[in-house]
Amino acid sequence: MSLFSHRHDAENEISYEGNAILRMLSYVKPYWKSMAVCFVLVLIITALELYKPILIGDAIDLFITGDYEAGEMVTERFTGVLKAAGLYVVVLIAMFICNRSQYLILQETGQKIIYEMRNQIFAHIESLSMRFFDLTPVGKIVTRVTNDVESVNDLYTNILVKLFKNVVKIAGLAAVMLYLDVKMALLSFVLVPVVVVLTIVFRTISRKMYQLARTKLTALNTFLSENISGMKVIQIFNREAEKHQEFCSKSQELYRANFREITVFATFRPAIYLISVIALVIILANGSAGVLEGTISLGTLYIFVQYINSFFQPIQELAEQFTTLQSAVASAEKIFTLLDVKPLIREKENPVRPAEIRGKIEFDHVWFAYNDEDYILRDVSFTIEPGQKVAFVGATGAGKSSILNLIGRYYDVQKGEIRIDGVNIRDMTRDQIRESIGQVQQDVFIFTGDIKSNIRLRDEKISDEEIRKAAQEVNAARFIERLPNQYEEKVSERGSTFSAGQRQLLSFARTLAYDPTILILDEATANIDTETEQWIQDALEKLMKGRTTIMVAHRLSTIQHADKIIVMHKGKIRESGTHQELLELNGIYKKLYELQLA
Repeated sequence: MSLFSHRHDAENEISYEGNAILRMLSYVKPYWKSMAVCFVLVLIITALELYKPILIGDAIDLFITGDYEAGEMVTERFTGVLKAAGLYVVVLIAMFICNRSQYLILQETGQKIIYEMRNQIFAHIESLSMRFFDLTPVGKIVTRVTNDVESVNDLYTNILVKLFKNVVKIAGLAAVMLYLDVKMALLSFVLVPVVVVLTIVFRTISRKMYQLARTKLTALNTFLSENISGMKVIQIFNREAEKHQEFCSKSQELYRANFREITVFATFRPAIYLISVIALVIILANGSAGVLEGTISLGTLYIFVQYINSFFQPIQELAEQFTTLQSAVASAEKIFTLLDVKPLIREKENPVRPAEIRGKIEFDHVWFAYNDEDYILRDVSFTIEPGQKVAFVGATGAGKSSILNLIGRYYDVQKGEIRIDGVNIRDMTRDQIRESIGQVQQDVFIFTGDIKSNIRLRDEKISDEEIRKAAQEVNAARFIERLPNQYEEKVSERGSTFSAGQRQLLSFARTLAYDPTILILDEATANIDTETEQWIQDALEKLMKGRTTIMVAHRLSTIQHADKIIVMHKGKIRESGTHQELLELNGIYKKLYELQLA
């Protein structure tokens, strides 16, 4: 079953079938030395933490409550306390150095891993076919690259090392307590089964709460992305109140999910604290009796009191870290599900690489559907010779834009062949196909940056002079050079400060700067005023020379001088010829033409 056989909303995730933990750990392999150093430092820190109470306990037994001979000086005892205090300070300094070093190494390593993962995800997203973006909400993709990646970041910068530290600390505390006094140690462990049961219950409930919260967050991000992008439509139709109400509803759902998660933590933490206090009472009661009876020393009792305070803390942290680990795994599963989406457009291992693209285009009995067998194009065949100017006309949904998408191989056909210069486009590389095509669409997308970067699109091979030349040829220089900073003028998101005509002219300049062999114009003059259209028509006469040009237009007046006009109707070619020939046929084209004249 295809991953995208139907639309998936934010709350209908595909479950990941692999082992997410092992796959996450694979990202650590290049940095195993740094991680090994971190684990060694954790062992040292844990050993020092275990040694601190022993150091003080020994000082109590040796220099404070110990038996001394009558001639022994008080100053010698005081000197012993000072030495113990000095050693304690040395231990603290060593812990500070180890903690700082471990933190810096771990954070740097984690950030490097996340940096690579984030780049990998975006590169993969760029490689996916257009069908993926047809079916997947933008907000959902953004959540994967941002929120989910940051959640996985916790695994590398926090969870792994702390899990290891807490396991080692619990084992170390248990071993030292058993070594010092078996009876006292067993008394300390009496409540551990209760803690284990609480931890299992906590993990089960908290995981469900977290998954619910992540689902609600994804839904909210998806809603925001869609509605902020469509804010103009919302304001035009005065739907602000309704959309705000819908946002509040989704925000309330996220609030409730987060509150449930907080409630679980707010119950578990005090419960563990209560158990630790009860364990401390047991130790103090039995330990005090032991001190009075002389079976244990005061120093040993001090060590047990300190250890019992430390014993339940890592158990609590382990439970919470397992929950965070589950959160990271849940996010990783979403990320790996995205990374495992295979592009629908596959390239051959040994593609054909023509020395140059001349621009001959052939459709040979092409059948195409976006979904299953709901065919948009039905048995379409035509040939466009190099340098020819061909226009496609027809009603909305006739399949005109689909033909343009297929030429650039943004989708693959189900039946038939598409050839460029006699070579099946399935046998060519996508890069070679798309580098030879310059496409201007009706809906122009302008990126944040400046005018120059929007024309060049980060292709540094295109010089500033070529940018100016392209802008002049399409008459975009008429408005660019009147701007305060001309080609360095800053552009806001989507070019909102420019008119539709100006954005279209920038799109023309962008396309022509790449000097394509094949020029595709998809309703390129639909949103342009009469004066601007005259500028473009003037430029197009020069630009079409020597280039195969394919046009789609509803306004028939803009394509009357095409070498061939192909009339599409319900996915099939119904008529073909020049403007005059089609009028003489007295068919669909003539009806469209007369309708526009009327």
